[in-house]
Amino acid sequence: MIALAIGAVVGLVLGLTGAGGSLLAVPLLVLGLSLAPAEATGLALGVVAVSSAWGLLGRLRNRQVVYLPALVLGVTGVLFAPAGRWLANQVPDTVLLYGFALLVLVVATRMWRQSQRAPGEAMVTRAQSSTQALTEREQAMCRFSPSGNLELKPRCVSSMVAGGVFAGLLSGLFGVGGGFVIVPLLTLLTGLSMSAAVATSLAVIAPVSLAGFGSFLWLGGDVPMDLLGWLAAGGILGMLVGSQLAGRLAGPVLQKVFVVVMVSLTLVTLVKV
Repeated sequence: MIALAIGAVVGLVLGLTGAGGSLLAVPLLVLGLSLAPAEATGLALGVVAVSSAWGLLGRLRNRQVVYLPALVLGVTGVLFAPAGRWLANQVPDTVLLYGFALLVLVVATRMWRQSQRAPGEAMVTRAQSSTQALTEREQAMCRFSPSGNLELKPRCVSSMVAGGVFAGLLSGLFGVGGGFVIVPLLTLLTGLSMSAAVATSLAVIAPVSLAGFGSFLWLGGDVPMDLLGWLAAGGILGMLVGSQLAGRLAGPVLQKVFVVVMVSLTLVTLVKV
């Protein structure tokens, strides 16, 4: 039951924000199931892969995914996730856990600052107005053609590739999906509405997390399949609920609550390990 609850929390956060579920998964797995950090990061990747893939199905049906950015970010992330997983196996558990804590602190600081802005700018928010979205697209580095297709020019592609490499390395190293990198990157580079950026991020997170999880298994990681099954079932359930609630909750308040929970769990994990 603990595994089911942990999976549900991960899926819920992914469904609400398109990011951050895996940042909760690792400390929850370490605290709730007494797993070693290296094992927790590997299992977290499996849960995130299943949860994001399930959430992606609904976004595809609603035609919210922008395919070209998802392809560029996804391919580069998949290629570099195994490198991050290999690196994780070379690092002592204590160093890995402190590195993860530093990553959480950086992401939490950014999310808290973002939640202080206007509600429309928070990561979890209703879709932008058409006028605002059009203005941001005009100012973005990656431009859309009059027909609505994204124009992949060298500067645009190189920025996306760099983002994909970074997300892939972080995914393999710390057991995270990389959505906290991908969502802001998409909005910055393409001017996509938040709903489209979250949907597109799921199309990247699913294969990148799967590549990291596959590398975890390939490098000798041991995964109790019954435990993974319970975590995955909870993740799917949480994703279903989160996707339904995503457009109804106040973004800034939700972000602040998420930051407090995420940082608190990480600090408790550091104290207990």
